[in-house]
Amino acid sequence: MLVHLPTRQLTPRHFLSAGRTGDVLHRMVAAVERVAAGADGIAWMSAEPQPVQVFEHDVYTVLLATDPTALRQVPLHRRPDLDPALLRFYAAHFPDRTIAVCCFDNADAQRARPLLLWYPPFDPDQLTVPALDSHTGAAPDLDAAVPVDHWVLLSTDQAPADWGQPVDYPRNMRHSLRSFLPTTVVGRYYGEGRNLLNGDFTISHRSLLAGDLDNIERLQPTRR
Repeated sequence: MLVHLPTRQLTPRHFLSAGRTGDVLHRMVAAVERVAAGADGIAWMSAEPQPVQVFEHDVYTVLLATDPTALRQVPLHRRPDLDPALLRFYAAHFPDRTIAVCCFDNADAQRARPLLLWYPPFDPDQLTVPALDSHTGAAPDLDAAVPVDHWVLLSTDQAPADWGQPVDYPRNMRHSLRSFLPTTVVGRYYGEGRNLLNGDFTISHRSLLAGDLDNIERLQPTRR
């Protein structure tokens, strides 16, 4: 699984353990599912990360790189067999983003917990959810209409008291995790045989505060 993240730097400390709360995302979906059914600041760390970082997180071996082509530095026994064209695509279209490659054994997939991260975004006025699609191992086709099956869940610390749907977290959730999670969320489901132009999901912070989820758009990288 390769994910391009809208941030310049990422380290293993930005990955959060779900611990015993492996259903945290299902709880967020449950909070918004009823209303969606009827509808079509953390301080940045100053330490410079290494060009390539490899570490274990839950069932994943995670590779982080600010330059995707630098993944060739990873030892062969831990390096995924990535198509060079795929690396060139991300290096060309997302030159300022951190690329995370999350490797796992299919036998472990059933016990995987949600992959939770925090990071300072490029643009705090625009929320972007990575969703660029390619299941062939090749570079994503930006002209393709791809099948989608996504819950897009959003929140903001600046929301008023009556905004969104409250999430029912377990009482015994670790405070170190709970402090990162939203109290209320909004969201939309995209799926049920629906095809969308390949790309990410994005919405302005202003539209999010207004609860105007019709302004969620598909965002494509700049053509190069």
